[in-house]
Amino acid sequence: MPPETSSLTLPRGSRLGHTIAQNIGLILAGSILLLAILGFVLIYALEQHRLPGNFELTSTVNSAMPLVFAAVGQSFVVLTKGIDLSVGGVVDLANAMAAVTMGKTLGSALLWSVVILFVGAACGLLNGLLVGLGRLQPIVVTLGTLSIFQGLAIRVLPQPGGAIPPSFTDLLVNPNAPYALIFIVLLGLGWAAFRRSRPGVDLYAIGNDEAASRTLGVNVLRTKIIAYMLDGLLAAAAGLFLAASATAGDATTGDSYTLTSIVAVVLGGVSLFGGRGSAIGAIAGALITTLIVNILFFGHVDPLFQSFYEGVFLLIAVVAGGVIGGAIRRRR
Repeated sequence: MPPETSSLTLPRGSRLGHTIAQNIGLILAGSILLLAILGFVLIYALEQHRLPGNFELTSTVNSAMPLVFAAVGQSFVVLTKGIDLSVGGVVDLANAMAAVTMGKTLGSALLWSVVILFVGAACGLLNGLLVGLGRLQPIVVTLGTLSIFQGLAIRVLPQPGGAIPPSFTDLLVNPNAPYALIFIVLLGLGWAAFRRSRPGVDLYAIGNDEAASRTLGVNVLRTKIIAYMLDGLLAAAAGLFLAASATAGDATTGDSYTLTSIVAVVLGGVSLFGGRGSAIGAIAGALITTLIVNILFFGHVDPLFQSFYEGVFLLIAVVAGGVIGGAIRRRR
């Protein structure tokens, strides 16, 4: 190559290859989601002798909504090279509060929803201060606050019960059509705006190299607090969607979202080592996780073995994604 030739003269395909390498996690998540959709349609058609309709689409989307919000919240923390084990506790607390406070009117429900979202953000603020200001390990901090939030949830709602206004349920998870997709679109747009903001850029910088970020003037404490507060806010939103779906409250139903949110994040191509991935991938991961449950149900898999097959699928997806992504990056 002549000495005057620069990187600008490289074939156009190399730029495309670089883009693919940088977004391989999101691309793989989209591919797995497509395969999961096809698998669900095939299994459903073989079992029911017809294609899924509006009811199946609506119920699948509505079922996925709590996990979608919990997974996006978890992705903010994971991108900083942290992890939040208190997500399930915040979902529990929000769910319990919604069941005992909302009353019978939509106006009251919306007012209390704002209060509950603030409570979720406050839970995230506590985690962020302990991790950022106290320089404590996220896994230790959030394991402790998980117990605190779960205890508060049980204090608020000792036994399953309470009530959610039907108008609030219709607003969030309308059973007649998949209107909840609007919230997924809004969530994606919100992420796109955040990603281009200064806190969004700092989030990735901290995840890639926290020490170097400090040297470059990144406010690590502020960024971590923002990440954990957004995580708490979205976990509370997940609790609201869960309450709207069940039309009542239960202070323990959110427990499973701690692990499933991490599963969705990993399936979505967000690196547990921080600094790589996208909340859009986490949304895809949440939808994949929900579809896997549906596939196993319509495939008549014994519920006792569903967790086993879910784990096998997760390992296969993660290993395959790691191998493919690593191969592409090495070629670059």
